Amino acid sequence: MHGSALKNTHANLGDATAIVDPARLVDVMRFLRDDGECQFDMLTDVTAVDYLGEEPRFEMVYHLYSVPRNKRLRVKARVGEKSPEIATLCELWPSANWMEREVWDLYGIRFAGHPDLRRILLYEEFEGHPLRKDYAKEKRQPLVGPRN
Repeated sequence: MHGSALKNTHANLGDATAIVDPARLVDVMRFLRDDGECQFDMLTDVTAVDYLGEEPRFEMVYHLYSVPRNKRLRVKARVGEKSPEIATLCELWPSANWMEREVWDLYGIRFAGHPDLRRILLYEEFEGHPLRKDYAKEKRQPLVGPRN
């Protein structure tokens, strides 16, 4: 069923990785969570990598863990620079909420269907996304005063 969604796999030193079609991410992740042979019941991390100069530019990286099987799996999906967006996983794992907000805040990758996509580490007036490789490290940010 998910063969067409699966682009590539590899394993090195027990580090299993699946590269999937971003349009099928939710289907694949639901299968990995619900299938009796997989049982990846915990989303332990969501992050991104910026491959500036490549297209698609950004790589989403999800780390899954199966408590009953004591197995780990890394799932990756690439998204383009023009419209960096991928479906949220909040419906499958509520823990995705804050992790996806962190990726939005630092990389500017949007999560379609996210229930509360707003900055989590930086203030709302902050301009840009500082973990992008083209973010100017000397960039001045707007000053904000105390709120109350």
